[in-house]
Parts: sequence; structure tokens; C-alpha cells
Amino acid sequence: MLRTPFYGKMLAAGAKMVEFTGYELPIQFESTGIIAEHKAVREKAGLFDVSHMGEIYLCGRDAFATIQNLITNDITTLKDGAARYTLLPNEDGGVVDDILVYRIHAEEYLLVVNAANTAKDAAWIEARLLGDTEFENASPATAQLALQGPLAIEIVKRFIPAADIPEKGYTFKTLSLNGEQLILSRTGYTGEDGFEFYSSNEFAEPLFELLMEHGKPLGMLPAGLGARDTLRLEAGMPLYGHEMNEETLCHELGLDFTIKMGKESFIGKKALLEKPPQYQRLGFKMVERGIARENCAVFDGERQIGHVTSGTHSPTLGQAIGMVRVEKDFNASTVWVEVRNRKLKAEIVPLPFYKKNK
Repeated sequence: MLRTPFYGKMLAAGAKMVEFTGYELPIQFESTGIIAEHKAVREKAGLFDVSHMGEIYLCGRDAFATIQNLITNDITTLKDGAARYTLLPNEDGGVVDDILVYRIHAEEYLLVVNAANTAKDAAWIEARLLGDTEFENASPATAQLALQGPLAIEIVKRFIPAADIPEKGYTFKTLSLNGEQLILSRTGYTGEDGFEFYSSNEFAEPLFELLMEHGKPLGMLPAGLGARDTLRLEAGMPLYGHEMNEETLCHELGLDFTIKMGKESFIGKKALLEKPPQYQRLGFKMVERGIARENCAVFDGERQIGHVTSGTHSPTLGQAIGMVRVEKDFNASTVWVEVRNRKLKAEIVPLPFYKKNK
């Protein structure tokens, strides 16, 4: 298995390691556990090793045109120092991946892709470059830490000058820290305010130590994949391989804000125009006792209408929640979820389950 540049530091902090997308990554930490790590992110801050994510640079006069053709969203209005969430569709309208596009300047962009899809995405993108577009898969040379939580901004202020801190969500800054070049972005995957630090592998350990030095006094905890999953589910955020895959049509996800059909063209547009959505993504909470996990069958009365894509017990809400992929014409307020050969009642609820400050 692969190891990130933070492997030693995470192990020393008491990480319990598991295999994830070919990497050894922390699932939780021995002295805290998933619930405590989740709570730290909701109330203070948590620090995640996300170096397994992929980073791809596209540069050149035609980089913009290449990206416009590759994605469902429109980056015409994207400014320098801003990021945009989008889907990467295939010719049939399915989802190759969901990614972030960072505009460094008019002829240089950073695409951040899901860890499990890095090799696939890199090959997909490189095969579809237009004109003067240079491609670089910088994933192996890039370390990434995610700092999430309401106190994340206070921690960052302790060692980053104010002028180098992104002022709002989905923006980023390129800066120098202790002689090293970093990208500091402000996006996140937990429903909280937060930052991502992109650095060289060589600067990974000093960066981790800096964050621990300034974050620990404010209650920041290192956190693992377990808490990351419960946090993202509470925030109603889809996960590739669960809520979407190459067979899932882009317009079946409730992410229509990322699909700009007014664009002249993009890969998969024709298919999306010709294929009406057959399914929809909805949120639910369990009414009867039980936790519905991925792939549990979902029924409307006696008729199966879909399945659970993600499910867990919400530490913040104190109840079992999840997301389902069900037929598009379903519009009732309750469903029945099959859990261990028993059909349990669940209530359809709006997404997200949790919003900060509410």
C-alpha cells in the first residue's frame, strides 16, 4: 500500500490505519475515536490527511477551452484565485468524477480530483486536451492537509499573515511559508468553514507540526476517515462510488447548479439532453430503530424503488440518517428500508441534514 508524507506523524499521533484507495490512512485515533473527532470539527477544529487526493495542472492558451469541454459547469466567470465545483461527465452523461477547478490565472488551472479516480481522471483528461494545453499530474509530488471547523480561521491566523488568507469560501491564495510555496484554499467537505494546505512532500512534516502547534491549544484534534464520512454525510455531500459513478447520469444527483446546459458544448451534453433523469438523490432519517447502510433496498410499500447509497448514525443529530437513490417519480414522505431482512420506516427529509450555525 502507498503511504502519504504524513504517515509517520499520523502513526505517532495514535492513528489506527486502514486501506483506502490504495493508501494506508487513519480511520480514527486511539485516544479519541470517531465521535470525539467528529465533535471536534463541529465545535472546534479537526485536521485531516487528504494527501491521497489527486492534483492535475492544465496550462497554456487553450487550457480554458479544454476544461470547458471537459466539465458540466461554466468557468467563464471564474476569477483568478477562485475555485468551482463541477462534474466531469462521460459521453453517455454519466459521472467520471466530481472535481474542483482552481483558476490560478487565465492560462493555468489546478484540478483537484478524488483519490480513487486519480489515475482514471488523469488518463481521461490527458486524452482530451485541446490545442495548446500542457498537462501535469502533480499528485505524487503534492501533500495536502485539510483543517476544518469553526475555529479553523483562528488557527490559520496564528501563523499565516492576514493578506495570505482566503477571505471567503471557494477562493485560494498562493503564498510563501518558511521559504516554501503553498496553496491555501478555503473549501471543505464537512459543512464547516475550513482550509486546505497544498505543499511539497518535503514540507509536509513541518507543516503538520505548525498546525498542531497552533491548533492543539484551541482544541483541534487530528481526525480520520471515519469522522470525515459522518461529517460529509451530515452536510449532505455526495461521495464518488456511493452517490455517483459512471452509470449515474449527471442530472440525477440534485447537483443541477453544476450543470450549465446553456454552454455551447461539453462532453456528455447531447446525452443529457436526450436522456431524462430516471432517478433522484434524497435524504432520509430513520423513524424506526436501526441504521440503514449502503445498498440496503428501499421500498414504496411493497415495490422496490431504489437503494441506500450512504447511511450512518449522525453524532450531531443523534439519529440514523442517510441518502437514497430512488426512482424520479417517487414523491411520498416516507419509505421502507430493508435492514437485516426487516423493513423499517424512514422519513424523507431535505438535504443537507446539517448547516453550520443552525
